Amino acid sequence: MNKKKKGVSDEEFISHATWRVFKIMSEFVDAFEELKDIGPAVAIWGSAQAKTNSPYYQLTYRVAKGISQAGFSLITGGGPGLMEAANKGAKDGKKGKSIGLNIDIPIEQVANPYLDLCIDFKYFFVRKVMFVKHASAFIIMPGGFGTMDEFFECLTLIQTNKSPPFPIILMGKDYWAGLIEWLKSSVVKAGHLSKNDLKLFTITDDVQEVVQLIKKSYRNGG
Repeated sequence: MNKKKKGVSDEEFISHATWRVFKIMSEFVDAFEELKDIGPAVAIWGSAQAKTNSPYYQLTYRVAKGISQAGFSLITGGGPGLMEAANKGAKDGKKGKSIGLNIDIPIEQVANPYLDLCIDFKYFFVRKVMFVKHASAFIIMPGGFGTMDEFFECLTLIQTNKSPPFPIILMGKDYWAGLIEWLKSSVVKAGHLSKNDLKLFTITDDVQEVVQLIKKSYRNGG
């Protein structure tokens, strides 16, 4: 929230807020320019806290490598954990670019070493737009608030026809089981979602199924 500091005049406050618009615009312009030639891409989101010996780290690496081998670039948040696993898989897959959209936050997020391209953002919402604009599919690995925020935002955009119906894929079936059960038993039951809304995403741990789903959707233009 943009609060006016004590002792700052209304004119100074408005001027500062106006200049912030230009800073936001510059982030958009720079990102659009940097990402314009990346080709078809897939966004992968997941926890920054996952360790390299985590089964989800290995699953993320395998699916990212398979997607890269299919000719897609990989876009992550650019940080450690499952983001690192995805970028490492993308590099080893060799046929797609490994891209990180890094965010400036109080607890510094250091970019992982497996990036062909890293773009730094100050504003979360600008970063989100770049994910959605450039991805032909979204893969949601186990994660926390940030990962779930991105998952539900993509669902909302597709549910409201603000975004084409790209694949949204949850990986880590055991991890997401409780959330899916809650959506069915509480949210759908209460009438806040329809059963058809639950068809907006796929849940699977099968890497080849994910790759084939993405390739099919891309061929069909959706």
